[in-house]
Amino acid sequence: MRARVIARLVNHKHARELAVACIGFLICAGVSAHGALRAIEAHPGAIATVALPQTPADASAAAPAPGTTGTIALPALPVPAGTDSGDGSVLPARAFSMAAASPIDRARALTCLADAVYYEAASESDAGQRAVAQVVLNRVRHPAFPATVCGVVFQGSERASGCQFSFACDGTMARTPSGAAWSKALSIAGAALGGYVFAPVGLATHYHTYAVTPAWNRQLVMTDAIGAHFFHRWRGWWGTPAAFNQAYIGSEPLPGPHAAPARQPITPPAPMIADAARATVAGAVAPAAPKADPIALAMIQPAYADSGALRGPLAAPGRQPDTLPQSQVLDRWKDSGKPLK
Repeated sequence: MRARVIARLVNHKHARELAVACIGFLICAGVSAHGALRAIEAHPGAIATVALPQTPADASAAAPAPGTTGTIALPALPVPAGTDSGDGSVLPARAFSMAAASPIDRARALTCLADAVYYEAASESDAGQRAVAQVVLNRVRHPAFPATVCGVVFQGSERASGCQFSFACDGTMARTPSGAAWSKALSIAGAALGGYVFAPVGLATHYHTYAVTPAWNRQLVMTDAIGAHFFHRWRGWWGTPAAFNQAYIGSEPLPGPHAAPARQPITPPAPMIADAARATVAGAVAPAAPKADPIALAMIQPAYADSGALRGPLAAPGRQPDTLPQSQVLDRWKDSGKPLK
């Protein structure tokens, strides 16, 4: 009996320890999820010195996208005269700031940037993921792209072949993210939005994997090669720091691919009588006339039986215009309507 009591006490103690451990795990997970948001709200200078975790790549995470970031036309704006072409060294971007952004904009921007980091480079090294985040923020600053984070990440997703980032259109987002890899993507995205600058890629606005060779890669300046990606920026003035002058506007759209525009059904116009007449004169085959109702025809008075028939040059070939019936107006009313003298 005494042994049974002792055994119950031991089991109760183990169960209590297990419950405490589970609660501690949930608290840690919540802290990890909100850590990125706190990083955005912190001072930019402090975030730039934060050492991000150097965790190994998760083999079960999303692989690098097999495509490219896509291209877009340069803005139709004049290039300032006497500016430096800047086709030489790799210059780092300025720190990104969301100090004036609303909490909703911060949360949406964090989600969209983490989506890009995860689905484009979850199996890459920390440097590869930071480079992808830097490219997105470089685009937000460039006038050739949208001025929001979610606008850049999901640009062109409303068209089947217009995505700038392939994961937004190819169904990749249907996969459930890996917990550890997603937490890491949130951390990297939060640091980048809070001011962390990944200098090695410079002002790159494009990248592609080693598996493809897009037509535009020789028209740009390669800034770095990290993991499976090659990073590029525009040539000339549009690739210099002065060109990255677009202000962040906020008003982030909802995270996720944009909805396709609704298509209105096109109703063909009703055929006109004149069109049918032209087709008859030209010798074309006129559309079959609807079948007449014999009961309705019997109710038509003889004087109006041929009403609506084409006459003169519009009449069908071989048909003579019918003789108009005599006027039924009485003699005393024939001059009605004439001006009085």
